[in-house]
Amino acid sequence: MNKTILLNKRPYGKPTLDDFKTVSEEVPTAKEGEVLLKTVYVSVDPYLRGRMNDAKSYIPPFELNKPIQSGIIAEVVDSNLPDFKKGEFVSGMLEWKEFQTSKGKGLNKVDPTVAKLSSYLGILGMTGLTAYLGLMEIGKPTQGETLVVSGAAGAVGTVVGQIGKLVGCNVVGITGDDEKVALLTSTFGFDHAINYKTTPDLKKAIKEACSEGVDIYFDNVGGEISDAVLANINKFARLPVCGAISLYNETEVPMGPRLQPILLTKSATMRGFIIGDFAEKFPSAIQQLASWLKDGKLQFSETIVEGFDNIPQAFLDLFEGKNKGKMIVKV
Repeated sequence: MNKTILLNKRPYGKPTLDDFKTVSEEVPTAKEGEVLLKTVYVSVDPYLRGRMNDAKSYIPPFELNKPIQSGIIAEVVDSNLPDFKKGEFVSGMLEWKEFQTSKGKGLNKVDPTVAKLSSYLGILGMTGLTAYLGLMEIGKPTQGETLVVSGAAGAVGTVVGQIGKLVGCNVVGITGDDEKVALLTSTFGFDHAINYKTTPDLKKAIKEACSEGVDIYFDNVGGEISDAVLANINKFARLPVCGAISLYNETEVPMGPRLQPILLTKSATMRGFIIGDFAEKFPSAIQQLASWLKDGKLQFSETIVEGFDNIPQAFLDLFEGKNKGKMIVKV
């Protein structure tokens, strides 16, 4: 049988396992012009929470009682398409199914001899692209500037910090536990890291870590952490807004500092983005990331959860900060 995970109901606030439903169906067969895919790795990401709401956004919401989708690495187990051969591996935005068919649109071949398969969901996939293009295109870092990264021990944050160091920035990461603080400075080369959960005055701690002020703030979390960083930005600061995980489960719009006076007096630029905004730059970005990875200049961290049935729980664990780096489920 073929297991499929559906959106059972729309979450109110923080998602629960009841919002998902697993059903079984027959394994499909590849018709003419199709390939049959077997899921190998599944990416779970915070942005999926937004697609669970029935709200207009940059991407359509998930439909109730329909399969959830995310980035997936799959093996071609049967093919009626000349461009794909049995035994090859592909990446694509696919459904949470053990087996599924595809007409090939949106599938990209991945080579397990170049890098391990899971890395194509992370450092050599949307994670790496988001970090690289968000920082380089919006943050525009230059040598000697100070870069602050929130959600710094997450999949995107760890890559942003390392790229910042490669281009000569002083890099400060904000994360949620002491083990991750140590990981950021020892493994990923951050100059400083702050545990926001145990820091009584985050604004002061950021000021101390960023003695010259903040030139670039790569924002993955929003909320009170971002308020504290914004209080320390320099004139002409650049603020790429990648995510706002601290706010995704709020049922009411929280009140925070009014941003306009800060942005105005600091002549700062804040820009939200989705990775598709820079699609034409994907090939050159992947080439640069692959080169750094091959040369040992980039490290990446993964949290691998075993088992198809554990996909929903792995997703929920993102909101508890249980992942170090990219959260991936191995089927």
